[in-house]
Amino acid sequence: MTDNLNEETLSTERPYNGKILNLRIDTIKLPSGRIATREVIEHIDSVCMVPVDDDKNIWFVRQFRTPTGRALLELPAGGMDDGELASDAALRELQEEIGCTAENLQHLSSFFLAPGWCDEYMHAYLATGLTPSKLEADDDENILIEKIPVSDVMKLIHNGDIDDVKTIAGLLLAMQVLGDN
Repeated sequence: MTDNLNEETLSTERPYNGKILNLRIDTIKLPSGRIATREVIEHIDSVCMVPVDDDKNIWFVRQFRTPTGRALLELPAGGMDDGELASDAALRELQEEIGCTAENLQHLSSFFLAPGWCDEYMHAYLATGLTPSKLEADDDENILIEKIPVSDVMKLIHNGDIDDVKTIAGLLLAMQVLGDN
């Protein structure tokens, strides 16, 4: 049934190759025969983690995001290195962003972040059994760590204090495992 939805790529241009993303412009042929273009951001796969400590606090990072013009409250996250397993990237990013590692990592789900224009695929994990273990943070990051009780998370989503899609998705997935504690 989905075969009639497939688009044939006729040509590809790559007008920009950057440090964290590339821009690709595909000329495609629709099943109807019409020709159209698709602008695609190519981005490495990534991970996000819901780190929960023994006191039932979730560890967040707050960082300024230039495209939004403000600081956002987010789950720790980051890109995967070439050949790196998602679980290894999750542990590395936890160490870089919140200065902890996790004894337990539970894969929650994987998903596209913005499939209308980007190929980034993210793997979400619940991280428990947190212990201090710091790696050097990326030199272009400026983040604050905030711990928020699990019981407050849904309110923060509903009132718009958390408005980052990966964070909302990760938290909703984790809440199914954690319950309302």
